[in-house]
Parts: sequence; C-alpha cells; structure tokens
Amino acid sequence: MGDRRDEELEVLEGDEGEPEVGRHRDVGEALLRTPLSDVVGRRAPVTVFPDATVERALGLMRARKVSSVVVVERAKARRVVGLFTERDFVSRAATTRGWARAKVERFMTRAPEVLHAGDPVAYALEKMSFGHARHVPIVDGAGRAAGMVTAGDLVEYLVELCPEEILNLPPEPELAVHRTVDGD
Repeated sequence: MGDRRDEELEVLEGDEGEPEVGRHRDVGEALLRTPLSDVVGRRAPVTVFPDATVERALGLMRARKVSSVVVVERAKARRVVGLFTERDFVSRAATTRGWARAKVERFMTRAPEVLHAGDPVAYALEKMSFGHARHVPIVDGAGRAAGMVTAGDLVEYLVELCPEEILNLPPEPELAVHRTVDGD
C-alpha cells in the first residue's frame, strides 16, 4: 500500500484553486503614498532653450530616445518655460513651411503643468488624465527641470503594483471572462 500523504499533496494542473491576487495591497493608497522619485529614477531631463530649432530638438529626442524635451529659460535660473513633444511636432510644426529652422518656442506647450519629485504618483495620473498629457516635467524648488514622468513610467509602475492581475491575463481579452458559470 502506497503512502496516501504523497497522493494528497500532489496538485494536478487545473486543481490549483483561485490564484491569490493583489498582494493584499490597497492600490489607491499606494498611488497616494509613492513619490514620483520612486517611479522615475534619477535620469536627467533633456532640455533646450526656447530659441533652439525644431530640428535640434528632434535630433536630441532621437539621440536620447525620448519623446519630449523640456524648454528652459536662457537666464541663469533655467526655469521650465515649456515642453516640446512628438505630439507638438506632429500637430503644430510638421505642417508648417520651414519647420526645421523654426524656433521651438513657436510650437511648444507653454507653462506646462509640473510636479516635484516628492509628489505622489496619483498627482501625475491626475494631471495626465485631465490634461490629456503623456509627459509632466518634474522641477526642483526653484522651478528648474529635475526630471520627467511619462505615461510609460506610470504604466510600468502600475504593472509592478498589480503584477498578478496584469501579467497573468490571457493572451486575448475574450478569454478572460466566461459568459456562464460553467465557463461557456
């Protein structure tokens, strides 16, 4: 007679039960408690002056593999005065004759919404959602560019926050929800 305990411990595929998800975390609380500095890291923002050409800004974006540049004043303070993104190029500059030699200040988003490194992630989500933005500059106490939070940064953070729910999804959405209790 075999050892019945071994048979009881063996879990067959499909008999695992419901997966435990959420890591017992309150997502809303995490969004309010996690500072942007934990999400963005310490990469320096790519900056240009308002009189930089669009061609120069796009060249920097290509070289640094970013989709925006922070426009800073030429004065010693170097405070943020604008933001120039791929969207600004496509929607404002690309259709303008001579865009390559035009100044960035002509097409940039002026006085963009900004945040500080200590601000919670929830604030970046709010600014992006209501402002339809994909980039929010992070500034220091003097208003100088200190970083950039992107929609991609926030997506990565949300996936890390809820990995079981997101990474364990079936490959096709229609496979996720059963129409009946029997799974049909």
